[in-house]
Amino acid sequence: MEKERENGTVLKKEERVGVVQIADNVVAMIASLAATEVEGVSCLAGSITNELISKIGAKKLNKSVRVMVSERNVKVDLALIMEYGYGIPITCHQVQVKVKAAIENMTGLSCRDVNIRIAGVKVR
Repeated sequence: MEKERENGTVLKKEERVGVVQIADNVVAMIASLAATEVEGVSCLAGSITNELISKIGAKKLNKSVRVMVSERNVKVDLALIMEYGYGIPITCHQVQVKVKAAIENMTGLSCRDVNIRIAGVKVR
């Protein structure tokens, strides 16, 4: 019952009720907010913080977050700035778990990959 639409995925289609469609930008926003909530992540590459994400919207996320949705499967690529003093492997694993859970809980889609690129380290 799922169909792909331009810049989004249709979750469920019923004749009497209608269509639920989630834009790719929404999935990117969910991934961004979840990633920046993890301790040790300073911001997304390009200095996009959690507070700024909620103010500017998903249109500015193109360089730091890429989301590909096909057949109810999501692949996420994130570019992060880490804070100095945090273990990169441990923090990245926490980001992967949090992003995957947030996307799956909020959208019902299956998050197959959460790939992380460390773009820098912020020294306090």
